[in-house]
Amino acid sequence: MAAEGHALTAGDYIVHHLTHLSTGKPKGLVDFSVVNWDSVFFSIAIGALGCWLLWLAARKATAGVPGRFQAAVEMLFEMVDNEAKNIVHNATSRRFVAPLALTVFVWAFLLNAMDLLPVDLLPLIWTWLYGAAGHDPAHAYLRVVPTADLSITMGLSVGVLLLVLYYSIKIKGLGGWLHELLVAPFGNVKPTASPVSWFLFLLMAIANVAMQLIEFVSKTVSHGMRLFGNMYAGELIFLLIALLGGAFTLTLGGFALAALHIVAGTGWAIFHILIITLQAYVFMMLTLVYIGQAHDSH
Repeated sequence: MAAEGHALTAGDYIVHHLTHLSTGKPKGLVDFSVVNWDSVFFSIAIGALGCWLLWLAARKATAGVPGRFQAAVEMLFEMVDNEAKNIVHNATSRRFVAPLALTVFVWAFLLNAMDLLPVDLLPLIWTWLYGAAGHDPAHAYLRVVPTADLSITMGLSVGVLLLVLYYSIKIKGLGGWLHELLVAPFGNVKPTASPVSWFLFLLMAIANVAMQLIEFVSKTVSHGMRLFGNMYAGELIFLLIALLGGAFTLTLGGFALAALHIVAGTGWAIFHILIITLQAYVFMMLTLVYIGQAHDSH
């Protein structure tokens, strides 16, 4: 991945790995005209893989002593189902919410797990294919961890927000939900014949709606940013560790850096298994909590 015959510096290497295969360069933090094709491709491919694994477990399920794979899937299903029962008390809603939570956990976990692949493996393969197609290999950008892309994690969190709004209206009715917007969290002042009471009612209603909007926005942003921040940091640490291996030379210091690269990479990968699992679990739990809150009346 050298440009114009010159080896990449450490900074160039990191920037190259953190650049998406996209339709263009974003003009700001939010630019809906730009599509990151690598994130879209891996999200869909890994989502299909997750569906296939769950389908395979269901197809091979037996009533007798389960195998390891079936037992693992059953334990995962029971864990998610118990969490859904504890948070979402509406049995009708839970028929959809529990499978949704399972899908969210499996999908987020598999997306996060892409960070465990060697950082140069898929990018090098893509560089070779890109060059073989007659393009400049220096521009063969590819990021393989979709959850390290803010557009993916925010897309997931916005999807949860839409479900929250849907269940808020479904459970409470449109009128009940609009009423709640006006009276929570500060309560309301009942208007009377006095103009002062109408002024106070309007003032409290504006304050309540403002707080509700802030709550919706803050929950959605923090939901997506939490997953993105942790996975982006993990990806960056893997790149920094990879630079240790890239500094290998036939010297004592070079062998020391190579040994440190192996030890640090192995240690961080083992610890990262906990991070990718925990972040998928937290994302799933917050999804359940937010949808559960949509069923509560204030």
